[in-house]
Amino acid sequence: MTTTAPAPAPAAVRVVPWALTAALVATAIAYPLASGSFRDTVSWGIVLLGSALSVAHAGLSRGARTGVGVLVLVALVSIAFESVGVATGFPYGSYSYSDVLGPTLLGVPFLVPLAWLMMAWPSWLLGEVLARPVRASRRRPARIVWAAAVFAAWDVVLDPQLVQAGYWTWADPTPGLPGIDTVPLTNLAGWLLAGLVLMTLLDLLVERTARAPRTGPGAPLFALAWMTLGGALAHVGWLDLPGSAAWGAGLGAAVLVVLAVQHRRAGRP
Repeated sequence: MTTTAPAPAPAAVRVVPWALTAALVATAIAYPLASGSFRDTVSWGIVLLGSALSVAHAGLSRGARTGVGVLVLVALVSIAFESVGVATGFPYGSYSYSDVLGPTLLGVPFLVPLAWLMMAWPSWLLGEVLARPVRASRRRPARIVWAAAVFAAWDVVLDPQLVQAGYWTWADPTPGLPGIDTVPLTNLAGWLLAGLVLMTLLDLLVERTARAPRTGPGAPLFALAWMTLGGALAHVGWLDLPGSAAWGAGLGAAVLVVLAVQHRRAGRP
């Protein structure tokens, strides 16, 4: 019996995500070296490239319906959570956005849903990878929990940086994680809750719309790793944020250890 090898994916399916990732990394490197209004421009560049990477990879790898679905779903969930958060303080704690971020919808600057989009799809992909060793009957909840945890952990690094940039301010930033005195623990709890809701919906979306992946998750996962571990380096080397640098390095290293253990176990006879 002969089998037919799957047709190779078009070059664009492989090249476009990596080209966006390269542009994202280059822009992220520029952030700690910039200052003033140019740094604000770089922030917009990072978020626009990161969100474009998420939509492009989801669409090219899993199909156009999945790409559009990721865009719409993340936009709706992010605006819902953030507008309630600004109005009531739930679930993150009381905070307010500055005027630097420009136009808003329901009190939420347009940049914020794009930042969610940048973070959401790579977090789901990493959750999928981390959940692969789990037995099939438990794989979905494991994937959702892992993805939500990655989503929240990413914000542990990102939030102190953006508070420092003056994009938003917390009414009461204490108590916070050790070494981070500008962001309250309620924010982490809120991101975990939001992550569980969002990743559950993303998981259902992928199940109902996606075809078999046409390319691997390498580009978004590399972007996630760079933004976390590279961000930690920028925090300690240029931005004077040693606490979030330590947390970013520690959380990133923990994920790498889990992946290494899984790889070692998978290779055993």
